[in-house]
Amino acid sequence: MTTRLLLVDDHRVVRSGLRLLLDNEVDLTIVGETGTGQEALQLVEQLQPDLVLMDIGLPDLSGIDVTYQIKQRWPDVAIVALTIHEDEEYFFKMLQAGVNGYVTKRAAPEELLTAVRTTIAGGVYLCPSLARLLVQDYLSGERSDKLDGLTEREQEILAQLAEGASNEAIAETLGISQKTVNRHRENIMRKLDLHSRADLVKYAIRKGIIQI
Repeated sequence: MTTRLLLVDDHRVVRSGLRLLLDNEVDLTIVGETGTGQEALQLVEQLQPDLVLMDIGLPDLSGIDVTYQIKQRWPDVAIVALTIHEDEEYFFKMLQAGVNGYVTKRAAPEELLTAVRTTIAGGVYLCPSLARLLVQDYLSGERSDKLDGLTEREQEILAQLAEGASNEAIAETLGISQKTVNRHRENIMRKLDLHSRADLVKYAIRKGIIQI
């Protein structure tokens, strides 16, 4: 059984190059191509492809909008973004639109074929440089969720306060003034909506900052 592909890119040269690459693969068949977003939507409806290779920079609708609309109307159609854009803005917008894969146009042909076959098999393929962005974003979000937006200094002071250290002791340990410690403490209590040292200790235990 062959995989039916639709090519969406506003550059004829790019589409020709993709045909040269993909026509050599016995398990892949190109059923159509277009350079506009509106026609892409029409062709998906008419041809019912298994996968769409989607450029982002189209002359009418953006590839992001087209991806979103396809996923809303035909959620089983896989979409792999094939684009020059390597910045996180477009990457995250395409992920939010529902794309199954993201490959840059400077990728090796083998990487594109891997992305196509991975997504058809039900997986997700992200080019390594952008996959790292996703991991970094996730880890950043995890840290933010875990400590509710506290700065590193506030986290240090929170841990020491929860362990029972006085403002004086914390100031001496960190090499800052007691006035600065007190200001950080007030910020911590405000950010966490805590009202006593007991509340602060409970919070620190719950978040794994200190152990019982």
